[in-house]
Amino acid sequence: MDLTKVILEGELQQQQEIKQYYQFQSKIYDLTRWAFLFGRLGVFKKIAFQKSDSFHIAEIGCGTGFNLNHLAKQFPRAKFTGVDVSKEMINITRHKLGKYADGIKLYNLPYGLDSSFLKPAPDIILFSYSLSMINPQWEDLIEKAYEDLAIGGKIMVVDFYHSKFPFFKNHMANHHVRMDEHILPVLKKHFKTNYSAVKSAYGGLWEYFMFIGDK
Repeated sequence: MDLTKVILEGELQQQQEIKQYYQFQSKIYDLTRWAFLFGRLGVFKKIAFQKSDSFHIAEIGCGTGFNLNHLAKQFPRAKFTGVDVSKEMINITRHKLGKYADGIKLYNLPYGLDSSFLKPAPDIILFSYSLSMINPQWEDLIEKAYEDLAIGGKIMVVDFYHSKFPFFKNHMANHHVRMDEHILPVLKKHFKTNYSAVKSAYGGLWEYFMFIGDK
């Protein structure tokens, strides 16, 4: 058996599943996800740049552009790159960005072996509720982010962490989300911890985490 071929086929299948999932979910994403995706604005407050600074932020799994839109307003001189495997999500992002669209490069493709479009090297790579959906390649993407970051750059991650309720974990698994406390330890292995926190949502129904790591 060609193990490499099996791995690649598995990755392609997972990417196709995500594309199909967001063909519908993209239409209701902004109406529903505000009730789940906690911590996004909180982690942005940890960005140690001034409004007038020029730097590069790349978001992997940019979704409908909530983060890019917010950050573009906050840092008007920064360079932004957004990557997402779903063309529907990218189209919504492009529409949402409005006057900021010309200054933000968007790519409808999976983040992986070829990251030559990330030039100059990002000062920040952001994963916002995306790593928990990228299975089984999530650890490969963390390693790739380390390679692609500029020297002294930072990875910023906010994502689901864990739930002690099997019914909720099963529900989230049906939406391609894995909640097994698996991401945070790997981030800490590859990056020097700058900031790390695990927080509770809805009285402990689930937990999410925020992490900033230095290269």
